Amino acid sequence: MSRRTERVNDLLREQLSELIQREVKDPRVTQRLVSITEVQVSPDLRHATVYVSHLGDAGEREEVLRGLGAAAHFLHAELMHRLKMRNVPELLFRFDPSIERGARLASLISDVAEHDHGG
Repeated sequence: MSRRTERVNDLLREQLSELIQREVKDPRVTQRLVSITEVQVSPDLRHATVYVSHLGDAGEREEVLRGLGAAAHFLHAELMHRLKMRNVPELLFRFDPSIERGARLASLISDVAEHDHGG
């Protein structure tokens, strides 16, 4: 990955996090804790896959993704105003299970540690 692509990824992640927190009004998104874990732009910078995390059940995750999908056009327009880029990538939102997996592993480790100390 080129240095430029990395910079664009980081810039988009930072700006989208702020926009989602402050500007998106969709209750499917605002009523849940949503984190952007990573952004990956295509080599031509025309498309960006935005990975989001949410601790909750599968139904809530689907609602979050639908809400973000509905807000994608608004977010793209806001990014066009904020960024000094010739082309702002089209946004595609995907769920990132890494935080959920980490929380599950931490819980399992805690359970094992309690069992070992408990006797």
